Amino acid sequence: MDTIKSTILITGGAGFIGSNLSEYFLASGYKVICLDNFSTGHRHNLTDFIENPNYTLIEGDIRNIADCIKAVEGVDYVLHQAALGSVPRSIKDPITTNDVNVSGFLNMLTAARDAKVKRFVYAASSSTYGDSEGLPKVEDVIGKPLSPYAITKYVNELYAEIFSKTYGIETIGLRYFNVFGRKQDPNGAYAAVIPKFVMQFMKHESPVINGDGNYSRDFTYIDNVIQMNELAITCQDSKAVNTVYNTAFGDRNTLNDLVAYLKEYLSEFDSAIAAVPVVYGENRAGDIPHSLASIDKAKRQLGYNPKYSLQDGLKEAVSWYWNNLK
Repeated sequence: MDTIKSTILITGGAGFIGSNLSEYFLASGYKVICLDNFSTGHRHNLTDFIENPNYTLIEGDIRNIADCIKAVEGVDYVLHQAALGSVPRSIKDPITTNDVNVSGFLNMLTAARDAKVKRFVYAASSSTYGDSEGLPKVEDVIGKPLSPYAITKYVNELYAEIFSKTYGIETIGLRYFNVFGRKQDPNGAYAAVIPKFVMQFMKHESPVINGDGNYSRDFTYIDNVIQMNELAITCQDSKAVNTVYNTAFGDRNTLNDLVAYLKEYLSEFDSAIAAVPVVYGENRAGDIPHSLASIDKAKRQLGYNPKYSLQDGLKEAVSWYWNNLK
């Protein structure tokens, strides 16, 4: 039997990003422990590996410190993905967002410190850039947060920095920029824009774009994110830890561009989709108009080399959705 490389705890491991990370690291020879309360994650995301002898599922909540302590037992690395995402959700319910994203984060960080985990890698967010207008976004220059969600993700960075300085635990924050790809949930009030639009087009329903469609994003395919997480736990350079990195492709596309690509790629499966019209609505509260990451720091210090552009990733994602959700 092959030797296990290390043991990784993935919080939120039944979610979109967490389940993709779980699948990848299991296939790469790691032992994976998943902690999830299934508030936003799904059991069907675990189907392909739930029976793997190197996989352990712990049903628990990061808001419960006892669950966190149990989950980090014998763990080498933590990939902390558990969070309540969505700017609109945080505006509607800031208390729960704060409980999960701040108190839950602090529980996990404390449990990892006490268990002497080698490194704590966590999902940070591009929302931390707030009202900073400069493009591309550079890690050291942020503005004021524009939503409760953004505040919680910035607080995560502050806690991680203090824990690194005070307790010596190694931390790396990955500021995710609009991640998309296979297993991303198209349903619910707070569904991400790409899977939601894909499902609507597949049903010949008109998607609603907030604003005039000229807001732009650095859409980041899941495989680029997996690469960054792997680099974050395998990096041996002590100067590259205890900091944050943009996790993106380093290009931006408008929502109008996105819809055009989706129509083009989905039309290969169903030609009628090309004629489905788009509806434009009001701008959404808390939205940043434009987002574009500088990935120079990640390239320089981690050796990051993203392989998937928006177009490359969308072709893969559209094919996955068509084959799994039709």
